[in-house]
Amino acid sequence: MKYNIAIVEDNVQSSDTLKSYLERYSKENNKVFNVYSFTDGDEITSDYEAKYDIIFLDIEMKRLDGMTAAQKIREFDSEVIIIFITNMAKYAISGYSVGALSFLLKPLPYFVFSQELSKCIDRLKNRKQKSLLIPSENGIFKISSQDILYIESYGHDLNIYTVTGMYQTRGTIKKVEEELADFHFYRCNNGYLVNLAYVSGVKDDDACVGKYRLKISRPRKKSFMDALTQYIGGTL
Repeated sequence: MKYNIAIVEDNVQSSDTLKSYLERYSKENNKVFNVYSFTDGDEITSDYEAKYDIIFLDIEMKRLDGMTAAQKIREFDSEVIIIFITNMAKYAISGYSVGALSFLLKPLPYFVFSQELSKCIDRLKNRKQKSLLIPSENGIFKISSQDILYIESYGHDLNIYTVTGMYQTRGTIKKVEEELADFHFYRCNNGYLVNLAYVSGVKDDDACVGKYRLKISRPRKKSFMDALTQYIGGTL
């Protein structure tokens, strides 16, 4: 699994140190990182893409400080792990308002960094949900798998029905099925990928998913019912 990590740091030396720490950790722990580097808070928040797993965020920067940047990031991304890096311990209390996981004080030793990164990775592994990235005019949003009722394939588009509304994005149902393979999604026919957690029953040849009734195709009926039975048995 690859982890997307952003470094937001206006001090070149500090930024290079973090990059070297990530390279060392990657070699020592057999982890793969995609590293994105920004020199100020306004760089990462301008056209923010909710694709990062972890953000190491300096607090004191010239144009947009880290605390304000974190507030803007949280408008689009409630899940990304934010780690503040600062030489001012007084900021620690303020970090709770933006859901920061922790604070690392400069100068930052490798051992402390590696311990914190391991904690972040463990947290990512233990999440019982997957997020889909949905492009929009205002940026890229994350939708949690826990909020998805079902996904409909419509030509080259996907209609994603959630508890709060419907989103449309480009893509194939096969690809999103692979992304959600470990999160109890199953196809009831070629065009519908269903979150089994929201199936309230089966009537005739329809799966009742929230307020929707989705046709179960004959070739997929047995395997769909087997998957549903197995899911229900595992949650009781």
